[in-house]
Amino acid sequence: MSYIQEMRRIIGRRALLLVGTSVIAVQDGKILLQLRADSGEWGYPGGYLEPGETPEESAKREFLEETGLTANSLNLYGVFAGESRHFAYPNGDEVYVVDVVYTCTDFSPSGGTHDGEVLELRWFPFAQLPAEISPPVRDIIQQFIGEQQGHCPAPHLDWRAGGPCRH
Repeated sequence: MSYIQEMRRIIGRRALLLVGTSVIAVQDGKILLQLRADSGEWGYPGGYLEPGETPEESAKREFLEETGLTANSLNLYGVFAGESRHFAYPNGDEVYVVDVVYTCTDFSPSGGTHDGEVLELRWFPFAQLPAEISPPVRDIIQQFIGEQQGHCPAPHLDWRAGGPCRH
């Protein structure tokens, strides 16, 4: 039984505070997004830190599981938390997530494929993102792309709401 399943047995659907790790993969002015099986929305690959893992180990594991790609190197992009990271899954489970987000431009095929949490993987040009981006990651993706296009300040660690970049 996983840590999250164990905690759910104890507290039910009430809000859990979880540490998430995510990867924004970029290549040739495009961002890799996954269509999530649980919500039907697009987002970057990621998942939750397991007990004993470092955030970087978790991010690499989740990236491999959800994309079939091996992250050869990661760069810390930011840490995002706050009310904007509170949401309920379609099954009613509530979470507050502290999302440790990495960027990756150095990856390679692993010989595997994505897991069942992902319906589809697709590279999107920065200017042609899908409308159905998952709300808990939408502002982070917008901030990242804005920074890549020179519209926002340099990346930072944000222990507050981690909202969209502001000029």
